Amino acid sequence: MSKEGKAVAPWKVLESKYPYRDRWLALRSDTVELPNGRVLTPFHVIEQPDWVTCIALTHDGNIVLVEEYRHGGRRVVVELPSGIHDTPEEPMAAMKRELREETGFAAEDWQPLGSFLANAPRLDNSVHCFLALDARKVAEPHLDDGEVILTHEVPLARFLEEARDGRRVLHGFQGGAMWLLHAYARRTRDKRLAALLD
Repeated sequence: MSKEGKAVAPWKVLESKYPYRDRWLALRSDTVELPNGRVLTPFHVIEQPDWVTCIALTHDGNIVLVEEYRHGGRRVVVELPSGIHDTPEEPMAAMKRELREETGFAAEDWQPLGSFLANAPRLDNSVHCFLALDARKVAEPHLDDGEVILTHEVPLARFLEEARDGRRVLHGFQGGAMWLLHAYARRTRDKRLAALLD
């Protein structure tokens, strides 16, 4: 709410159609009326399941990363372990499963960092972010047929320096996860996160 006590009203949905839908996403085309009476049609929204991502740190101060080709960006990216949350399980359980399947790593100490909207203008999903401390390799990765992934361990201090210098590219939502990690490190002063406090 603004200083004047006014608030922006939500749009009124007059009609919704689905030109496309599969198991991964749905394209919803809305006809909407704005608070000022203007009508927009079509206003496209992509419906997707929520996403989960984590910063997994080993006992010796490395961050666990995955290397994967991302066809949307047409490049190979070394990034945080992440996945789609499209099952009835809780988001943290989904992330624990994704971390183990993608990397073979597991951890006993998990902390929720927070959640945020993936891209509110056009996407309807949220991103749930977690911290996995003292992660260790417990198994070989168990990848889906459509996944070709390599696991990397990088010293956290080096990863942060490279990210700050623009030498590492992350998805936008993973940048948000790193911001939440910084806030968590400052709040808790956890010594395992000392590299974030420099």
